[in-house]
Amino acid sequence: MSDEQWFYCLKHNTVEGPDGCRSADRLGPYPDRATAARALEIAKERTEAADEADREWRERGSTR
Repeated sequence: MSDEQWFYCLKHNTVEGPDGCRSADRLGPYPDRATAARALEIAKERTEAADEADREWRERGSTR
């Protein structure tokens, strides 16, 4: 396993290594270049899962 870290730059919409843009402009770190390339998709999936969990929590709370 490599110690490399990869990031997705939101400013340039590209995958970059640790010496890329500032932290506020990127997502990561990711373990490999391919995963970093999927950063926006991963973020969307996580947001949807969190939104669903919030909906379920609110629904359970409103039935009590």
